[in-house]
This record gives sequence, structure tokens and C-alpha cells, in this order.
Amino acid sequence: MSRAEILESTDAAVAGIEDESTILVGGFGLAGMPFDLIDALIRQGAKDLTIVSNNAGNGDVGLAALLAAGRVRKVLCSFPRQADSWVFDGLYRAGKIELEVVPQGNLAERMRAAGAGIGAFYCPTAVGTPLAEGKEEREIDGRKYLLEYPIKGDYALIGAHIADALGNLVYRKTARNFGPVMATAATTTIVQVDEVVEPGKLDPEAVVTPSIYVDRIVQVEARHYTVQGAR
Repeated sequence: MSRAEILESTDAAVAGIEDESTILVGGFGLAGMPFDLIDALIRQGAKDLTIVSNNAGNGDVGLAALLAAGRVRKVLCSFPRQADSWVFDGLYRAGKIELEVVPQGNLAERMRAAGAGIGAFYCPTAVGTPLAEGKEEREIDGRKYLLEYPIKGDYALIGAHIADALGNLVYRKTARNFGPVMATAATTTIVQVDEVVEPGKLDPEAVVTPSIYVDRIVQVEARHYTVQGAR
């Protein structure tokens, strides 16, 4: 039975992350964002990172703070711009960061494919748009599809609600979002949780991510983040 490593601090949890790593970062806006792990990654100093996430950061916290620290070379996401994405917007306009836009369903499915060991798949999303440029197109049963390849990460940073000491994870409501699929698609999955309990304390029916996909866990104090209005 797989058992995750329980760490005493977020700094220990992100130790060893290398420059130029591809990191899958959970969260949908602020919901489920692993803020404490990202703060630790900023302190850790890894640079030239490729970040895969739903969006490109909010306000000045979390992923936006990592971008502001100059640690990110490229972002793959679905929603790079919104009212509070001023950090990414400034970097992109200045030519200091690369962007690959991936439709949200494709983003989830490409990571799921990586976790499932699927080499590639055909999808109709983005046919006939600029996002189709350079991609193989095939007609199947009278409909056009694009060939999409998996997105895998060297590391995944995700937030969950409760873990047991083995590494089984339970999420809280919408904070679940991309965490489960990212855990399957990364070589090393690092998780921050509100609480760690002994094996047997979690209802097996409530476990979303089984321990086999989890490598490191750190318990953090629950905090609530807000973002101020657009600048």
C-alpha cells in the first residue's frame, strides 16, 4: 500500500523542485489554489518554470506572486486575462512570459490523458480557430477533429481539505476542480491540506484521490484570500 510522506513545513514539501520544471497548479481562480505551497516555491527559488493552471493568477497572491517574482517562463492556461490578472497582463505585454491558451475542457482532458497513459486523442474543440494552427486535423464521421497530446507535469501542487496518513484525499466543494486530474498527471504530487487524520478515519466513498497518486503532504493553517479590485 502506498504511503505519502508527511512533511512538517511547506518549505520541506517543495524542496528539490528543479529549474525548468513543468508544474501543474490546482485552483479555479482562488478556489483550491495551493497558496502556501506557492509561497514556499517562491522562497525555494526554482526558476524558468512552465506553469499549467486554469488561469494566470489573481491579484498579487498565489500564482500571480510567483509570476511577479520572475520565476515563470511559460504559462499554459484557459483564462489568461480577467479583471484581476494585472501581473500576467503586464508581463505578457512586455514580452517577458510565454503563453499557450488551451480550452478548459481540453486542458482537463489532456492532463487526464497523461494520467491514463493515453498517447493522444482527437477533439473537435478549436477546429477552425487560431488554436488549431499546427495541429493535425482529421475528419471522423463527417466531423472535423484536432489531434491533442497529453500534458504531464514534473510536479503538481494542489490543495485538498483532508488527507489521511496514507495520502488519500478528500476535497471541499468547488476547491476540488483540477486537483484530482493533476494528481494523476504529475511525476511528483505535493498536497497542502487543512487536516491530516489517521488511516481509517475517512469514508472510503468520499475519497477522490487515492494515495497511490500522492507523494508529499503538508498540513497548513486554513486561510482565506481575497483580491482587491482591478488597478
